[in-house]
Amino acid sequence: MKTYVMIPTYNERENIENLIREILNLKVPDIHIVVVDDNSPDGTSEAVKSASKAHPEVELLLRTTERGRGSAGIAGFKYALDHGADFVIEMDADFSHHPKYIPPMLETIQNADMVIGSRFISGGKDVNRGIIRKVITILAGIYVRVLLGLKIKDVSSGYRCFKRKVLEAIELDSMISTGPSIVSEVFYRAHLKGFSSKEIPIKFEDRTHGKTKLNYKILIKTLLMVLKFKRLNKRGLLFKPSIGNQPEG
Repeated sequence: MKTYVMIPTYNERENIENLIREILNLKVPDIHIVVVDDNSPDGTSEAVKSASKAHPEVELLLRTTERGRGSAGIAGFKYALDHGADFVIEMDADFSHHPKYIPPMLETIQNADMVIGSRFISGGKDVNRGIIRKVITILAGIYVRVLLGLKIKDVSSGYRCFKRKVLEAIELDSMISTGPSIVSEVFYRAHLKGFSSKEIPIKFEDRTHGKTKLNYKILIKTLLMVLKFKRLNKRGLLFKPSIGNQPEG
């Protein structure tokens, strides 16, 4: 069974080589890595190209005309499906999502449609982040769960594993998120399609290299997008291909 690890990046040269090395050192059978880079000025793509010379299972999807966490994720999902992935793992490049959780994710996915690396179940931890950011994360999670009717504890987790059928069913071409709200939109669409999910505990550690892309403006925009998902679904428009990838707002 072919597994693709999909990693969206922007200015992650300090992290990406070490991350690739640690994923490959897991020795997971038939694992591939696709780095979806938004033409990072720090040379992230060059580092990935260098790694791919020694390891052909490392692949680069370089985007020069688009930018954004959401659209990068969609492009990465589609790339993995086009290249025959049976399972797709999405993770961040900054080591807040440690590769050591990949094997338990692939074990758990045998009995679920998607698996989420969770900070908020027994055994999970959220470390090295200030109290204000932790409180905001918890409150935002409550808002998303209540509004969208999700049972997932960590609704903002971008560390997750999907069976191929999930990504095929949620209509990637009709998704409207271009930014971080992609996380909630994928969960919501999968929930509406009736797919099952399981959470495994992870230790989430804030990045030690590079700068976070999240700020309060992006957070507010993300929460407003969650409301938009709900409204579109009530009007029967969430899964309409005609709406296309409209800009957030």
